[in-house]
Amino acid sequence: MLAKLDLKNHFGADAKQTLRTLFPGVMVAIIVAVSAKFLSEHYATPAMLMALLLGIALSFLGEEGKTVPGVNFSAKSLLRLGVALLGVRISMTLMVGLGWDLIALVVGGVLSTIAFGLLIAGFFGHKWRFAFLTAGSVAICGASAAMAISAILPKDERSEERLIFTVLGVTVLSTIAMIAYPILVRTLGMNEVAGGVFLGGTIHDVAQVVGAGFSISEQTGDTATLVKLFRVAMLAPVVLIASLIIRGLTNSDEMGARPPILPGFVIGFLVLAAASSFGLIPPFLSELLSQTSRWLLLIAIAAVGMKTNLKQILSVGGAAIALIVVETLFIAGVILAGLTFLT
Repeated sequence: MLAKLDLKNHFGADAKQTLRTLFPGVMVAIIVAVSAKFLSEHYATPAMLMALLLGIALSFLGEEGKTVPGVNFSAKSLLRLGVALLGVRISMTLMVGLGWDLIALVVGGVLSTIAFGLLIAGFFGHKWRFAFLTAGSVAICGASAAMAISAILPKDERSEERLIFTVLGVTVLSTIAMIAYPILVRTLGMNEVAGGVFLGGTIHDVAQVVGAGFSISEQTGDTATLVKLFRVAMLAPVVLIASLIIRGLTNSDEMGARPPILPGFVIGFLVLAAASSFGLIPPFLSELLSQTSRWLLLIAIAAVGMKTNLKQILSVGGAAIALIVVETLFIAGVILAGLTFLT
């Protein structure tokens, strides 16, 4: 009896100690995320971008002191939980309503963009890891995809640099697209559905897709959001297949520890997406989990920023910027060509 009591006290003490260790860093990341949200709402700036920049400004908190464990926890564990909860936003029933021709176009755009990035990366002086990270982020869902893909890539001393650069790049390009693409839609005389497909099929982040779509019309906004969520739904199969391929081809001695066969956050994403598609999640709970996902990702990106060395990020160079811009233009060209063919 005394042994059981001692065991319980031991684990209770360990849990309390862990919470005390993580609390300062997690709270700092939350404060940065709340500040970023406030600034984004008052100055019409993407919250992800603000959280990243504020985090970078406070990078000393991720390097030393009591905040380091909590910052690391937020950048990894909270990130993966946030990506998993994205699954509640997926409804395959609604997405099938797009029609098989548009579904094929969106799938083709995602896969061809990833293949294109892997193919041309060598011309820009980058290897497959950076190519897959940037192309996958551009093709699927921007910063969220970048963080999910980064979690399955073999780690080295520049892994975090590549992640930060990619998140920053896709967020900035997504913001530019949110302004420029609606003008292009009007200039080309696209109807509301075609315009929604173009915006949803090309802009990187969900928030910017919503902003661009509804700036044209309600139908364009609805279509754009639906198409974008279909791209988000491709996150799980792409990450899963890539994880299996990487695990099979990676030499652990040369490339670091191999990723797991099936990351836990991918399982969570798939389970929640299936539950949402079958209507097993009540609307109020779905909205709660969706909002929780947004906040967790915002907190995580703030923590990732705090782990960033700005000098190292800037050393990535102009070739990396050119690569991510070319990938962005490529997916826009694929979707636009597909729409021209279908209409």
